[in-house]
Amino acid sequence: MKVFVIAGEPSGDKLGSALMAGLKQLRPNVTFDGVGGPLMQAEGLVSRFPMDELSVMGLAEILPKYRALKARIRQMAEAVLETKPDLLITIDSPDFCLRVARMVKAASDIRTVHYVAPTVWAWRPGRAAKMAQHIDHVLALFPFEPPYMEAAGMDCDFVGHPVVAEPVASDAEAAALGEGTVILVLPGSRKGEVSRLIDRFGNAVGRIAARTPDARFVIPTTGAVHDLVQARTADWSVRVTVLPPGSDEKAVWFKRADVALAASGTVSLELAANATPMVIAYDMAWLSRIIIARMLLVDTVTLVNLVSETRAVPEFIGKDCQPGPIADAVLDVLADPGAQATAMATTMDRLGHGGPPPGLRAAQAVLDRFEQATVEDDQAEGK
Repeated sequence: MKVFVIAGEPSGDKLGSALMAGLKQLRPNVTFDGVGGPLMQAEGLVSRFPMDELSVMGLAEILPKYRALKARIRQMAEAVLETKPDLLITIDSPDFCLRVARMVKAASDIRTVHYVAPTVWAWRPGRAAKMAQHIDHVLALFPFEPPYMEAAGMDCDFVGHPVVAEPVASDAEAAALGEGTVILVLPGSRKGEVSRLIDRFGNAVGRIAARTPDARFVIPTTGAVHDLVQARTADWSVRVTVLPPGSDEKAVWFKRADVALAASGTVSLELAANATPMVIAYDMAWLSRIIIARMLLVDTVTLVNLVSETRAVPEFIGKDCQPGPIADAVLDVLADPGAQATAMATTMDRLGHGGPPPGLRAAQAVLDRFEQATVEDDQAEGK
């Protein structure tokens, strides 16, 4: 079996490597071609060009990189058509990946799989119908996503979220960090969101510290924002511990924390995996706030709330992202930390905790749907 696989950013590289490992386990004769990062290369992929070329092509950079992006899209589509794989699997990065799939589908009947469903349940539902024109099968991270994809005409399987396979520190490791109240502060992983949130988070932290004298504040960082976080927290009235990127202590602090103040995003699932209660806060540029508020189809953006079908996690989004209410909510959670326990446990169960690894589930789904499609094609041709 020949599989052409494309990932365009580190999160996709992680998903891709687990999927490749699963495919190798289930189909030892599988071979891979395409584009991926170091994790996918460790599973046997020889990347046609450095994945980093795609990783920098986000929304802010897309205009100056437009010609290079178009050239790479064309190059990948031509490579797929030339090598004629059994499957084209594209992973997230829809601006790049779905354009490749569209060109491939326009010129062939190669089966196309896309890993990570678009958030049509939150906004822009029309994306599913457009995607169905050139994607046959979707691998979904959330259990509520398949009906949206199937309604648009695609096969879709929930395969579990990668957070359930992440290692979690032990209680003993967490206890070794000492006593007292520990509050994680997580203002985001991108410079833009950190710049918007850090002062408001700092103001909230000051209010919390005034009412919780024994509190310790810890801020894990990524490489993209470490220097920015250090600079912007240097004049805070409260002492904070800023963890460097890749710190071995990050997992232990996630387990040890009594509560977290976090920007909206998948970090809420990491906190749930550690049974760490949280308050979510987020804001965006003024124009984006107005546009997205009008397009949003859900009344919460917190993934724990969505997956658990509760509203257990307090959130402060857009104009509500204000230090005073945020600080009050954090203190309320500290006073009743068990209020979110059921929602967090339900979230992890529904995302596949305790079951087969998501990469293996994804591989099995890919093979099952491929074999089913092959049988249907043979029947249609009278074989």
